[in-house]
Formats: sequence, C-alpha cells, structure tokens
Amino acid sequence: MFDDRLSGAVRIEQRRGLLAALTALRETRADVLLVATRDRLARDSLLAAMVEKLAEQHGAAVRTADGTGNGDGPEAVLMRRIVDAFAEYERLVIRSRTRAARAVKKSRSERISREPPYGWRLRGDGTHIEPEPREQATVALARKLRRAGMSLRRIGRRLEKRGYAPRSAKRWHPQTITSLTRDVARIR
Repeated sequence: MFDDRLSGAVRIEQRRGLLAALTALRETRADVLLVATRDRLARDSLLAAMVEKLAEQHGAAVRTADGTGNGDGPEAVLMRRIVDAFAEYERLVIRSRTRAARAVKKSRSERISREPPYGWRLRGDGTHIEPEPREQATVALARKLRRAGMSLRRIGRRLEKRGYAPRSAKRWHPQTITSLTRDVARIR
C-alpha cells in the first residue's frame, strides 16, 4: 500500500507514493495498480495516460476502487479518458476561482493567508491588512537594489548590514528576496 496524501494535481516528482507504487509494479510483477478514484491518480490527462502506459509496460493495469473505467474494452478506455479530462477541467476551474477570490481579497486589503505578506500587518479587526512601515522600507530597499542589478544574496547581506531582518529566519534567503522583488525585472 502506498500513500501520497497529496492532490492529484501535484507534479509527479513530488508524488513519492505514486512513484514507489510504479516501482513496486516493476519489481513485484503485480498485475493491478488500484487507486481510489481516477482524480486521485492525476488531475492531468497526460499524466494519467503516462501512469497507465507505465503500468501497462510492467504488465499491470490501473483500476479504481469505485469501478469507473475499469476494464479493457473500448467503452472503458473512453470512460477513463472522459473522467481524466473532467478531473483536469475541475482542477483548472478550482485554480481559476481561487485566483479570482484572492484578487478580490487583495483589492479589499483583506487577509489572504495565515500570515500577512512581508511588508504588511493585520489590522485590529484580524481580517484586513495594512502597511507595516519598517517592513515596507525593507521591501523598497530590496526592490531598489534589485533594479540596480544586485544579486539576491548581496541584497540579503545589504539588508542585514542595515539592520533589516526577516520575520522568522536568522538570515535572508534568496527565495524570500525573490518574493519581495517579484515585480522588479533584473537589469543587467
């Protein structure tokens, strides 16, 4: 038994359980890869087809516990393709709705995540955010340095030298600097 506890939308490299299950098919000569439902296998039609082909190459078939698309006949193949297409469609719709909801919340200066982004703090109501002056100065300096062509690591060192600290880490991580300067194209 293999478990991912991840969405079927996650890239295959991050799906250790699925990769282990495919490896086990090859090593044990099992004849079935049983998944709860097709959308747990993948929410990408191409990935679902790849997993099916890999299983087939190892002499196994992908089957679902709910029975949808099980079998080898043309109608079962068609059903699997339809279910895979709808799983991908559903993932795209969810992503679209989430982006739209985040944009609305951002336009209202409402909190989007547990922690407000760097440069912002929660207002007393616990729902809306407002600028945090010291962190806003840090963001402004980081963007200025990035526009000047400075590397992410140098920006981190410069911020530390001037007394600007990240919220929860000892040092500035390049990925954090990337987040702060996301809207700035590097000039060089």
